Amino acid sequence: MTEYQHVDGTETVLRDGTIKLHGPEGFEGMRKAGRLAAEILDALAPMVQPGVATAELDRVVREMTLDAGAVPATLGYRGYTHSCCISINHVVCHGIPSSKVLKEGDILNIDVTPLLDGWHGDTSRMYVAGEASIKARRLIDVTYECMMIGVDMAKPGIRLGDISAAIQKHAESHRYGVVREFCGHGLGRLFHDSPEVVHAGKAGTGPELKSGMFFTIEPMINLGKPAVKLLNDGWTAVTRDKSLTAQFEHSIGITETGHEIFTESPKGMHKPPYE
Repeated sequence: MTEYQHVDGTETVLRDGTIKLHGPEGFEGMRKAGRLAAEILDALAPMVQPGVATAELDRVVREMTLDAGAVPATLGYRGYTHSCCISINHVVCHGIPSSKVLKEGDILNIDVTPLLDGWHGDTSRMYVAGEASIKARRLIDVTYECMMIGVDMAKPGIRLGDISAAIQKHAESHRYGVVREFCGHGLGRLFHDSPEVVHAGKAGTGPELKSGMFFTIEPMINLGKPAVKLLNDGWTAVTRDKSLTAQFEHSIGITETGHEIFTESPKGMHKPPYE
């Protein structure tokens, strides 16, 4: 049985399986954290070019986050030593920044989570180094559509399964695979919390959405089959068939009548190409 808990903006919250329902203080905190996250992703767009090392992009994320009075939530999280995740081509998620340089036609997801005044702004976007193939561009477009289909549905009274089913239907109508091993999640003062937001499922199932809920929608869509595997570093997940993969992520809050996107780009840079 799903349990909900009303919280204010200051009390200690625990990862106890309850779904947190936030008030005005929480919405204000998430707006600020989400905007910072989106501004960081906006600033990265012109830097994503062939020949650029992913470690350099990670450095920019770290400096922008710290300069804004925040800290990267991933830095030190379960031993992770970087300020963002950068996942290239067939890397589904949790790609580790390194000295590896981007090549012409690479597609990549950059995932950032600044922790600002106690609130987590979690978001990711796809980027292209140079010119992507037609197949890659189409995968990116459909993945963005999948995320926004889920976001646009979010309002009090529907169930998370309704969002899952709609995302799955759209992706599979293009014969793409929907990753099951990773999902969206509740957030706020906690980085990862209840509920789990899966991107494939059955309509009419799962927790009911209620005003004050905060969570991410972040579908991972594969050009090939949905199966993934984890590499020996314990972080990097890749498509098992080595097909291209894409992901977008927004953090949202459920309002009395619908939803609010906390991580929308201030510059309108929603998906590539970024002009």
